Amino acid sequence: MFYRLAFCIAIGCLLAAAQGFAAQKKKSKKEPPEITQVLELPKDPPQAVVAQSERLVFHVSPLSSKGLLSQQIRDAIKSLWSVSKGAQIVKIRAFVAGSGDMRRVPAVVSDMFSDKRLALPAVSVIQVGTLPLDGAQVVLESIAVDKKVANPNGIAFVSGQVAKVDDAVGPLKKALGDLEPRAITCFLAALDKVGDVRSQIATAYPKAVANYVQLRRDTLGDFIECEAIAAPAKMAAKSVEFRNSVEGRYSEVAIVPPGKIVISGSQLAFGSREEDLRLAFGRLEKALSSVGGKLSDAIITRMYPLTSGIADSARKIRFEFYDAKNPPASTLLVFEGLPSLDASFGIEVVSFAR
Repeated sequence: MFYRLAFCIAIGCLLAAAQGFAAQKKKSKKEPPEITQVLELPKDPPQAVVAQSERLVFHVSPLSSKGLLSQQIRDAIKSLWSVSKGAQIVKIRAFVAGSGDMRRVPAVVSDMFSDKRLALPAVSVIQVGTLPLDGAQVVLESIAVDKKVANPNGIAFVSGQVAKVDDAVGPLKKALGDLEPRAITCFLAALDKVGDVRSQIATAYPKAVANYVQLRRDTLGDFIECEAIAAPAKMAAKSVEFRNSVEGRYSEVAIVPPGKIVISGSQLAFGSREEDLRLAFGRLEKALSSVGGKLSDAIITRMYPLTSGIADSARKIRFEFYDAKNPPASTLLVFEGLPSLDASFGIEVVSFAR
């Protein structure tokens, strides 16, 4: 009796195991084994991009004191997407104030643009003394390519024009002449009278987007320098028209007709020797050449040295890389910092594409 019971139990176990195996085999045919997915890391922003000058539009993100740096960057990008209305953002220049990690800017840009499956823009990041809102840590300027023509005669870049608070517009107006500004950036030694400057700019150029930052925390005095991007009233006769040029220095205005231009992100130098700066210029040349641009075809250069000595060195060596007889427009001011503790100098350019 005992053996018979044991035999039945054994047969039952074998049948149950066989049924379980068959069920598992059937299930495995319907449901393939799960594969562990590895998410790709976001790509770095491109070092240079190509855009059509006649389709460029410009925006500045509103200042916010809400949250830490990363949240403010995200909110600023969302704002730029909203006002761009479908135009493709190809360049972001970020001015960061405070002690936040500036490397978060390109990282957040990559994350957000990748999530939306949007082409990444070139990015420049510069630390300034402060922004005209307590608690604000970042402001973003964007260049985007619209679906329709916004500047039928091309685009013009105006070098930084030195002024004083009581006449912030005068020098800029003289340099602009018949040009209609689309975007204006004013660098101030102090923000205590930024309201007066903002009022003057808004009254003179109500259609232009404008941005205001304090260069450094330790700068005081009645000093302003405003640069601009503008629309020409008529088309340039040459591939680039330079106005009020001083050979071996800079042109007040550079105008490029409709067509392709190359817009770079910033390249950094590490160290204060001339050789260190040359390496940054060399890397920038490679970035431009990868998309059909050349430093010798620069329309405007913007340089971000951290000391006056480095600024002097940059002035000395720059014409080893671009044309001294047709100098580009230029803004060169001493800033607070760059997105690397070892960086001493930054440079970005716009050139026309051949």
